[in-house]
Amino acid sequence: MTTEKLSSDNINHLIPLVLKLWPDCVAEEEHVYFSGMIAAEQDVCYLVKFDHVYIAFIHVSVRNDYVEGAEDLPVAYIEGIYVTPDYQRKGVAKHLVKVAEDWALEKGIKQIASDTSVSNDQAIAFHKGLGFSEVERIVCFIRTL
Repeated sequence: MTTEKLSSDNINHLIPLVLKLWPDCVAEEEHVYFSGMIAAEQDVCYLVKFDHVYIAFIHVSVRNDYVEGAEDLPVAYIEGIYVTPDYQRKGVAKHLVKVAEDWALEKGIKQIASDTSVSNDQAIAFHKGLGFSEVERIVCFIRTL
C-alpha cells in the first residue's frame, strides 16, 4: 500500500473514487475542482494505491471560519474520505486520517474535524473509533421562494 499526494499524474485516478463517494457530482467539474487543489496551501488530497490500483482518498481543508466544537482556529477539516468496499475495515481509512493529521500538525493546526449524515451509523462508528468526539447534531431546512 502506497500513499500519494494529489498530482497531475494521479488526478485521473482520483475522479472515479470521488464519484463513488458523491455520485451526483459531474466528472469534468470535479476534475477542474481537484486540479486547482494540486498547488493549494489550504487543501490537500491523498490517494492510496494497492497493487497498482487506486483504492481510497481523503480530502482535507483548512477552515478558518466556524467549526462546530472547535476550541481554536484554524481547524483541519476532512471534506471527504472514501475507501472502495473491498478494502474497507482493513485500516486504510485510519491510515488516511493519520496522514491528514500529520499534514495538519505540520501547519501548526491542533484539531481535526469532520462531519457525516446523522443516519450514517457506519461513519459515526468509524469516527468514534478513531477518537473523534461527537459535538453536535443538526437538522437542515430549506423552503422554495
